[in-house]
Amino acid sequence: MLFSRRDLTHLLAPLIVEQLLAVLVGMVDVLMVAAVGEMAVSGVALVDSISMLVIQVLAALATGGAVVCSQYIGQKREDLGCVAAGQLVMITAVFSLVIAGIALFGGRHLLCLIFGSVEADVMDNAARYFRITSVSYPFLAMYNSSAALFRSMGNSRMSMLVSLQMNLLNILGNALCVFGFHMGVEGVAYPTLFSRMYAALVMMVLLQRPVNVLRIPGVSHLKPRKDMIGSILSIAIPSGVESGVFQFGKIMVQSLVSTLGTASIAAFAVASNLVTFQYLPGNAMGLGLITIVGQCVGAGENEQAKRYTWKIILADYAALVVICGVMALARGPIVSIYHLSPEASAMAESLLLLHCCMMIVWPFAFPLPNTLRAGLDAKFTMLVSVCSMWIFRIGGAYLFIKGLGVGLIGVWMGMFVDWVFRASLFLWRFRGFSQRARRV
Repeated sequence: MLFSRRDLTHLLAPLIVEQLLAVLVGMVDVLMVAAVGEMAVSGVALVDSISMLVIQVLAALATGGAVVCSQYIGQKREDLGCVAAGQLVMITAVFSLVIAGIALFGGRHLLCLIFGSVEADVMDNAARYFRITSVSYPFLAMYNSSAALFRSMGNSRMSMLVSLQMNLLNILGNALCVFGFHMGVEGVAYPTLFSRMYAALVMMVLLQRPVNVLRIPGVSHLKPRKDMIGSILSIAIPSGVESGVFQFGKIMVQSLVSTLGTASIAAFAVASNLVTFQYLPGNAMGLGLITIVGQCVGAGENEQAKRYTWKIILADYAALVVICGVMALARGPIVSIYHLSPEASAMAESLLLLHCCMMIVWPFAFPLPNTLRAGLDAKFTMLVSVCSMWIFRIGGAYLFIKGLGVGLIGVWMGMFVDWVFRASLFLWRFRGFSQRARRV
């Protein structure tokens, strides 16, 4: 076996901690800005839905590089792995700079185009928050790329430690700026920017150490290589389209929610923030699957890749039993820490309970397709995800809310239909993984 139980633990445990840190910081951001009022919470929530689109597309680029590098490690071609590492950093740097420029100079117009019907105070808070955080996109891209390369080497501990430092800086900065200087949404935005700048610098320095299997020895590795860019983008483009459409669909749903009033916006923001705890172990294990399956496929061990996938999916279910059970039973006290209005609190509790029950489907809809991507089957996952998002999640939300008038819970109902469809097709595709998976 390519990975012992100890190897899996060393890879996955730091990833889970890193995902937990990211979720906790997201919660802290919402909690601290909640002290300013529901208008600020709603404004930050609107921007976060757009920021997640950018973050997911950048993560897709990192995934493409991670798959290619992992397969080269499995093939014992570390020289090509270093070339792929340089190309990944170059691609993500260029792309993130373009996106940051668009967001920085056209942010308010973009917000008005998507969320034009929101209240003026909500829009003002959103515009200020968006202008500052958009500057952090290139630094986040550098951090994500470096973290993906460390994961490809099986060293997820490094990105976890830097993530810990980044998030501590963010939390301390939030506390100082919001409660000390009373800066409102700016007090959440500036610490996010500076903490991402710090993390990017540290990760890029650590990546250059000679002991790393993957590193960027010189500027020559950053010069465009058509063949290597093609290998990375063959995975990154389908994954990016998939992630981009997924987040764009969430923005459309968020836009729909914004028509239901400030209480619904706040309830949806809080519920969406809380359920990220339920996604946490699966997201971490899904990242681990990229490395594990990529190295297995690179070494020609496709059956081992399938066995590792089942082990990780079962581990995710074990974690979900604990997390969802606790959140379902304690949903009232958990929601109360956000200090919402009684109407918004009641809606958030209902959303949280329903989500806990339906997480039985989620592992096959989201972590599992990472195995397919690592086997260079990213086009299939893209087609399934794009079709399911538009037909079921977006179409379903509009049907349930506008057509049937069920209110905010209609968003969740459309999402669950989307999950069931994805899970069914991905399980069917996974059955033939051993014959279909291929190497770069």
